[in-house]
Parts: sequence; C-alpha cells; structure tokens
Amino acid sequence: MISVSGIRGIFGSHLNPKNLVNFTAAYGTWLDGGTVVVGRDSRVTGQICEDIVCATLQSVGCNVIKVGIAPTPTVAMGVLKHKAQGGIILTASHNPEEWNALKMLNEKSEFLDPRQGEEVLKLARDESFSYKKFDEIGSITEDEELLDYHIQKILDLPYIEAEKIKEKSYTVAVDAVNGAGSHALPALLKALGCNVKKLHCEPTGIFPHNPEPLPENLTEICDFVKQNSVDLGIVTDPDGDRLALLDENGILFGEENTQVAAFDFMLENHSGDTATNLSSSRAADDITEKYGQTCHRAAVGEINVVKVMQKKGAVISGEGNGGVINPDLHAGRDALVGTAMILQLLTNREMKASEYRNSLPKYEMVKSKIQLSDLGVDADELLLKVAEKFKDEKINKTDGVKIDFDEGWVHFRKSNTEPIVRVYSEGRTRDDAKELANKVIEVIG
Repeated sequence: MISVSGIRGIFGSHLNPKNLVNFTAAYGTWLDGGTVVVGRDSRVTGQICEDIVCATLQSVGCNVIKVGIAPTPTVAMGVLKHKAQGGIILTASHNPEEWNALKMLNEKSEFLDPRQGEEVLKLARDESFSYKKFDEIGSITEDEELLDYHIQKILDLPYIEAEKIKEKSYTVAVDAVNGAGSHALPALLKALGCNVKKLHCEPTGIFPHNPEPLPENLTEICDFVKQNSVDLGIVTDPDGDRLALLDENGILFGEENTQVAAFDFMLENHSGDTATNLSSSRAADDITEKYGQTCHRAAVGEINVVKVMQKKGAVISGEGNGGVINPDLHAGRDALVGTAMILQLLTNREMKASEYRNSLPKYEMVKSKIQLSDLGVDADELLLKVAEKFKDEKINKTDGVKIDFDEGWVHFRKSNTEPIVRVYSEGRTRDDAKELANKVIEVIG
C-alpha cells in the first residue's frame, strides 16, 4: 500500500528490501542530506528494516540518529530535539504483526503533507536517487536518552503538575500490546508517581490480541483492571500514538472520548479553539462549545487535522480513534502526553475516572459500508447523489459528504483501496445512529 504518508505491507511479500531501499533513497534524496531520526516499533521485522533504512539513508548522504524501539511521538520529539531535517518511523501502527511500514516526517516533526509526499513518490517512481561517493556518505549515531527527553518535556508543560499528581498515588494499569509503548508508558507513569500494573508490556512485537484499541479487542484489560484495584486503565497501539481509557470499574471510555477529555482539560487551562476530523464524535463540539470556542473540522487523516489546527490557531486537536494532538509539545498524536493530561484532569477535579466518564456527552457511533457493485454506480456518483438529495440540510463536502442533522450526523467517504463507500453515523443511541444511516441510504438507494 503506497500513499503520500509512506508505504505499508506484509514483510517478505509486498514490503521487501527493494522497495524499502527505493522509498528511503527517494526520501533522503528529497531531503538533500541532513540529519534523520530513525525509530521503530517492536515488530519482529523492525531490526532488519531499520538496518536497511539506515544504510540507505547513509548512502544518499544523510546522517542518521538511531533511537531503536520508541513510540512514534517519541521519534517526532527526536526530530525537534536534534533540529533534524526529518524522521522515519518503522511501524505499521495497528496492523497485525506480519505487517511493517515506513512513515516519514518533515523538519517540523509532522507527517509529510500531500505535496511533500507526492514529491517523494515521484522520486521513487523515477528511481532518481542521489547516491554519494565513499567520502560523502552519512554517519550513524545513537540517542539512548530520547524517551527521557520526551517525558521531561511533558512534565515541563505549565499545566502538568507532577507533584500534585504524585500526591494521589494513582494505580494505573497499562496494556501496551507488547509494542513500542511497553517501556515508555510505565516510565512516564512512574515519573508521575503512579503505581503501574503491566499487561503485555514486553516489546517483543508478538501481539497478544488484535492490536487496534477497539472495545472488542480489549476484554482482557477490562478484566485485569477489575482484578487489580486500579484507578485508571490505559491502552495504546503498537506505535504508542493512540490512547484508550478505562475507568476503575474496567469500563471503557470509548476511543472517541479520549480526545474529548483532552479538549476538556486543555480548554479549562488555555482558551482557544479545537480541531478534529469530520468522522469524530459530536461530543468534541459539545465540549468545545461549553467553553465558548469553536471546533473546526478537517478531512480524515492526521496531517489534515494538524493543518486545520495550525490554520485556525487551535490550542488542541485530535482524532476520534484515540488520538490526542497537543501543539505545545509537537504536532502529532501522542499517547504519553494524553495520559499525563488525563491524570492531571482527574487530579484537578478530584474525581474518580468513572465519575468523569459519566459526565461526558453521550453519543453512539455506527460504522458500515456500501458495496458500490450493489448499486451500479461509482463512488463519486454516489456522493453527488447524497449531496443533492440532502442539499437543504447542513452539508460538508471537505472529505466525501457529511450531513449534519439536529439529532446526529451521517458521513459518507469513498475508500481509496476498495470499491466501497464508508458510512459513519452518530446519534444519542446506537439504534438512533443506525436509523439515521438507513434514512439516508434508503433515499439514495
């Protein structure tokens, strides 16, 4: 799978040394030398991919700073720490363990935007690489203290009061799915004076359950929390950028509510707007409006949210998949800073996690899809039809077609990889969300 944000595939099949070299050489050529921070998640193929990527970067004249197994946000912090020209993370995020991927950052520690990504893709397609002579190749050094740097930068945020959190002596359960957060999250929690109960915190790259932090994959941590008398449960994906939360009773907050809680905390401490994508819960708007601010909506995709956040001067942003983007730290999803913010929120309000969870706006989301072959139309035709049929409603066509009704919303987006249109809907209950989606589908069917 090739996109402007990188390449992804099953190692030994579509992802192999040849295309790793091609895309890395293209990226290094695009940078025209300079320093690149390279990190990886814990996958079994991570080491071999890292060796290939680092050697290739050297060959096009880049100096490499290796950070080993590290969360994606930690690598992003490394770009800022070293004032590097870019960064590469070897991670397939929530994909199964046989997958790996190459994700690329620019000098701002942001994922490449579409223009930048397309420039790299063109160099890869043309195999137009700037390999260097023996006396011009790049160097390799290591940074074994980057995680400590990342954690300290979180503790240095003016609204994170570590001593105040320490007084609570929270017990926190962590399921890091044996990924890159296995050492990072416990280290952060210990720096905040928490007692840590670990579940799957060995960075072996062998995932004990489906690594995407969705409710159906998290039954074990729910039971673990109940059995261990903890105050908060946290779960992350293999590269440590998405965060799911559980209360002290082992009940999930719901991944949509991670960013909602982060918005609530930030706006209580820092006045300003927020930003999220079009498929995220209306709860983000509700919390933002509570503080008299505006929640701006972006096309789906982390870099799209970041660009809207920056354009609108939002003080916090995120995605409904458990992504918290705090621009005071860096412009990317970060489970570590999200964890610190949630603990500070609970401390400031002197609330149990369940009390806070119960205070959040209540919505339910349903995700489905339409097989285009069943309707005999292509995706663009279908989206035009939706927009025309509901032109009297509040319509947003930034990314597909989103229809905002008083009682909820429905969002249609075409897939770039399958002949389907994805349909997300939200209402006060799951039945309400299904009814809204069916209401639209029946009219256009």
